[in-house]
Amino acid sequence: MRKVLFVCIHNSARSQMAEAFLNQMGEGRFSAESAGLEPGELNPVVVEAMQEVGWDLSGNSCDSIDDFLPRAEEFAYVVTVCDETAAERCPTFPGVVKRLHWGFPDPSSFEGSFEERLERTRKVRDLIKGRIAQWLSSVA
Repeated sequence: MRKVLFVCIHNSARSQMAEAFLNQMGEGRFSAESAGLEPGELNPVVVEAMQEVGWDLSGNSCDSIDDFLPRAEEFAYVVTVCDETAAERCPTFPGVVKRLHWGFPDPSSFEGSFEERLERTRKVRDLIKGRIAQWLSSVA
């Protein structure tokens, strides 16, 4: 089983969704974890969006990339999921792992009512799920 670490700024949205989807869709071929450069609080809009597709993230913690550095050699892939405008802040990971960058909009930056933010977060959720499905079909 290959280990994958998803990384974003706060580990409060995109990396959490990617971790959940890969653990489900990877069918035992992959084990995913997630972390952030500056761990924040789990985004309640993301929790709601994921509950709609059968995932309860409400008990998840927002973990720091620093906690994973001593285990760097365990990971086959490190995937950054920061949006393109924040790419310069997107963390890098030491070691000889394969690095991938999949840019997605940051749900924490969405404005408007809860419902408006939820609608935009659903789109990001679906983009992440689709990107993981695409990647899984291409990786041996």
